[in-house]
This record gives sequence, C-alpha cells and structure tokens, in this order.
Amino acid sequence: MIQVFIGYDPREAVAFSVLSHSIHARASTPVIIAPLMLSQLKKELWRERHPLQSTDFSFSRFLTPFLSGYSGWSLFCDSDMLMLDDIQKLWDLRDDRFAVQVVKHDHKPTDRTKFLNEPQRPYEKKNWSSVMLFNNAKCAALSIDYVNRASGLELHQFKWLNDDSLIGDLPARWNHLVDYDPVLPASDISFLHFTEGGPYFDAYKNCGYADLWYAERDRMLFAG
Repeated sequence: MIQVFIGYDPREAVAFSVLSHSIHARASTPVIIAPLMLSQLKKELWRERHPLQSTDFSFSRFLTPFLSGYSGWSLFCDSDMLMLDDIQKLWDLRDDRFAVQVVKHDHKPTDRTKFLNEPQRPYEKKNWSSVMLFNNAKCAALSIDYVNRASGLELHQFKWLNDDSLIGDLPARWNHLVDYDPVLPASDISFLHFTEGGPYFDAYKNCGYADLWYAERDRMLFAG
C-alpha cells in the first residue's frame, strides 16, 4: 500500500483533485491519498501564517512523518503537479540508507512573484521539499513542536537532519519544473510540477504542458 500526502490549498482545490486522479489512474498497486488540509490539522499545526508563505501547506508537509506514526515510508508532494507514470516506480526507489529522498534541483527563479501574486523567494535547496519520500522512522526530529517553531529555512533546507548525507537523490523525471527545466517529451517525464502556476489559473492557462493537465481534468470529469 502506497501512502501519499498531498499539500492542500483551497485556492487550488481543482489541482488536488486532478493530481489525485492522475496518480490513481496510472497506479499498478493500491494508493491511499490524504490531503493536508489546515482545517483538519488544527491540533497539530498552530503556528501563525508567515508573510512569505505562498500556500497553506508550506509547513504542514513536514507533519507527514508524524501523521504516519514515524513508521514505514510516505510520499509528500505539492498539489500543483501531474503524474504521468506509475507511482509504484517512484515507490520502488526507496532506499533505507536515507531519511528522505528528493530531486535535488538547482532552482533559481528570477521573478519576484508567482501565482496569485504570491512572493517568489529564492533560497538554497528550493523545491527540494516539493516531492519527498520520507523514511518516517528516521525523521523523528520532525515533532509537532519542532514543525511549529522552526523557521521556514530550517524546515525546507532540511536542517532538522543535521547531515545532508541523509538526503538521497531521486531522478529529475520525478519532479520536472514546468517552464524552468528544459522542455522534454512527456515520455521522459514522470511527475510534472507547475511550480510557477498551473493552467487552472488564468495567468498560466497556456503554460508548458497545459494540454496534458486539461486532458487529465477532462478524463476525471467524464461520465458515461
């Protein structure tokens, strides 16, 4: 059973639904998907919203190991994504040597804002935390107390591990940054990430790979 936690922001509810559909439609094994909704995490996440926080799930993602009982493995991903492959292939990349596995981007955005005029803040290891395979037992440092008091950089730069050697690599195909990474055939991409803004926002309706997102939405809505 593959356990997946997806960041949830009510402004991008359709993104969560289409992403969930894209995962289930291609999965060869059962998948459990849980949205990280702040309305359901009032007892676990009480920190105030930070002015530079662009989504509701900027910090809640780091509750994944706690919500998993610090056992087994779990996957976290942002909601502004689209699965083009069997998630089992990603799950098969789990490596017990590591506490967490990510695509190690060198993402240096030049714009000051992104979707809905939210701030675009450059920092080291940016977007590494947008897809994380958690080896939950090795992530006990992510206690409720720590997640609520740590700074954004402490969390997103994995300073809670105190050792970057515990961060394993995932192939770039598992977190392809749309309109930032080189344009590739869809067959060379497993997980699309509309990190600047997805086609469900008017300003990004013609972004790269938008046709694939629209096609997935239409398949999700089809009944007959």
